[in-house]
Amino acid sequence: MAIEVSDRARAWLKTKGGVATVRLSPRHGCCGGGADIAVAEARAPEAPERYTRLDLDGVTVHIDPTLVDQGLRLDVEGFLGLRHLFVEGASPTRSKE
Repeated sequence: MAIEVSDRARAWLKTKGGVATVRLSPRHGCCGGGADIAVAEARAPEAPERYTRLDLDGVTVHIDPTLVDQGLRLDVEGFLGLRHLFVEGASPTRSKE
């Protein structure tokens, strides 16, 4: 499976519209270089045609194609109104310098 969605994340996402996006986000160091980090958001992507769409037990996940075979897990953390999604299992890749 491309990505596993925890029961808590699935329940939380259903309250937020039932859609998530897992994408790479560049992070840059202070002395040059950088890494792409996998991030998850409770929304549809701006360009869905660039993502692989997965329908997983009532939740739609749009995932960056480069992350499909990474064995990821999508979960939620926080409490009350301060909850947010996070991704486990992604290996960051080096950005082009």
